Amino acid sequence: MSNSASTTADAAGAIAPPAPAPARPAGPPRPAFAPLEGSARVLGTVALSLATFMNVLDTSIANVSIPAIAGDMGVSPSQGTWVITSFAVANAIAVPLTGWLTQRFGQVRLFTASVLLFVIASWLCGLAPNIESLIFFRVLQGLVAGPMIPLSQTLLLASYPPALSGMAMAFWAMTTLVAPVTGPLLGGWITDNIAWPWIFYINIPVGLLAAAVTWSIYRTRDPGPRKVPLDLVGLGLLVTWVGAMQIMVDKGKELDWFASGQIVALAITAVVGFAFFLAWELTDKHPIVNVRLFARRNFLMGTTSLAVAYGLFFGNVVLLPLWLQQWMGYTATWAGIVTAPVGILAIMLSPWVGKNVTRMDPRKLATVAFIGFGLVLWMRSQFNVQAPVMTILIPTLLQGAAMAFFFIPLQAIIFSGLTPEQLPSASGLSNFARITAGAVGTSIFTTVWDNRASLHHAQLAEAVNRGNLALTQTMNQLAAAGQTPEQINATINRMLDQQAYTMAATDVFYMSAVLFIALIALVWFAKPKTAPGAAPDAGGAH
Repeated sequence: MSNSASTTADAAGAIAPPAPAPARPAGPPRPAFAPLEGSARVLGTVALSLATFMNVLDTSIANVSIPAIAGDMGVSPSQGTWVITSFAVANAIAVPLTGWLTQRFGQVRLFTASVLLFVIASWLCGLAPNIESLIFFRVLQGLVAGPMIPLSQTLLLASYPPALSGMAMAFWAMTTLVAPVTGPLLGGWITDNIAWPWIFYINIPVGLLAAAVTWSIYRTRDPGPRKVPLDLVGLGLLVTWVGAMQIMVDKGKELDWFASGQIVALAITAVVGFAFFLAWELTDKHPIVNVRLFARRNFLMGTTSLAVAYGLFFGNVVLLPLWLQQWMGYTATWAGIVTAPVGILAIMLSPWVGKNVTRMDPRKLATVAFIGFGLVLWMRSQFNVQAPVMTILIPTLLQGAAMAFFFIPLQAIIFSGLTPEQLPSASGLSNFARITAGAVGTSIFTTVWDNRASLHHAQLAEAVNRGNLALTQTMNQLAAAGQTPEQINATINRMLDQQAYTMAATDVFYMSAVLFIALIALVWFAKPKTAPGAAPDAGGAH
């Protein structure tokens, strides 16, 4: 595998045509072997998409089931959150190893084994008799799930001809974007109507089908394994800094961030571990993670834009149903119904974006996504405690259009100019950045939401005094309804909390809208390839 942009540029120059071709934006790179055709391509796409959907779904489906899991196992809800944290930490460690694992075992063998092991780990999670064994099996599930998403992306690109590579990314993007929204709705319904172990058992038939179809179609197309050295030092450093960072992010809010000695220790471990990891991987002859890909301008700008935007997106995906359920009186089912329409326009428009991403400048398409997200979040910043269902539903519906323009163009920028051999590493690294940013975004957004709510509550409480006519009228009405003074105070406090958390949510929505608009500038630092035979990534090669 090439570890430098210059090597790739030389290879590209060696096969350049004698006469320059008309300039056009670059799409994802050409696959290493002939594309699939007909029913084989359709079945391959379905199988890979099912595996991706199952994997992404599992990152969010357990969130709403934590109270039920903790109750059944006799532990506190804070202990129960380790069911989520353990999966996230293990998955974050495994994803960037995809490039090395692909060389060692082969793409198709690794993907199929990953899916089958994920099925076994899911089955064990459902059977877990106590919290300790459940956490252990979730760690196992996160580790084996690591290569699934990057390799589904790589195999999909190899299944389509270059002219349809955008369509391949469209199918992949639809599953990756819709699954996090579907997870809480499906998890809540299963927990309420069946039992929480079934959030894991549903992976078994889906995974077995995906593995069987993938192996039957792709097994003869696997380039096969190669004996490559194992960078034990790099692996150890990766486990250290990624594990420390993920635990810090997941537990920061619960432990009051840097007021906790444990969080401070984790932060120091993550920073120092990352510094040593980076220095080692840049100098080692056979690095376990190809960090030199970040020397390429398109990969750096595309991955950074994707990570920051996904952190904003995922943070808001988590915040909206929390606000609806905790302060607007929505049940889990109704919160899911209100957020579910986000997939409608995403599914309708993604094929069009995929078809045109190789013919249009992907930076323009990504700009449409960021403007769309900014508009949607600005609309949400106008919410209040009287907001009817339709007012909440319309921005959610429009968000689907922004989602359609989001993943596909940014992936085109990230992959532009890469060789087929570099795809697994590039996909693993970009997905690692995206997944990590999603966890960071969730933690930061919920923390900011609580902090802003405390501020607004204090300000509202100052305005609530005996001289306030509206307060006096409300208290008289509550007393006439038969409430005691203690009940009246509790009711007033609840009303203040509702207003405070609603105002805090609108603050976060407005801040997110501004950040999405600011991201437009970042994506335009990328420089798409303009002609065959040119350096694959002029920004990185220079």
